Amino acid sequence: MRIALGLPAALAVLVAAGPAFAVSCKDDISTVERRLNSAGAEMVTGKEPPGGPTSSNSPKALDKPPEGKPSDPSTQPSKAGVEEARKLLATAKEQDKAGKETECQNTMTKVKEAAGALP
Repeated sequence: MRIALGLPAALAVLVAAGPAFAVSCKDDISTVERRLNSAGAEMVTGKEPPGGPTSSNSPKALDKPPEGKPSDPSTQPSKAGVEEARKLLATAKEQDKAGKETECQNTMTKVKEAAGALP
């Protein structure tokens, strides 16, 4: 019986602590930045990203981008979208440095929408 009474209280604590488990903007920035500097982004833009040849520096990285197109046509990446995403990423970095977590997360959402589903 005690377990049945304690479970709702434990769930309430977890729900209240939900934002504490969220990904920080700094982590989100580094993840998306690697994606914007990937071979997939290079394939969409037709040029190497700033800083030279692409590399994810990840042991889980694929040797080449996967074939095929995204299942959702609204997420189709474009050269202009990737360039816009890079500009927005710079804004997000400034917001992160200034400690504006909410604004940074909002900007990162825009970054991901602008970049689309990179191959």
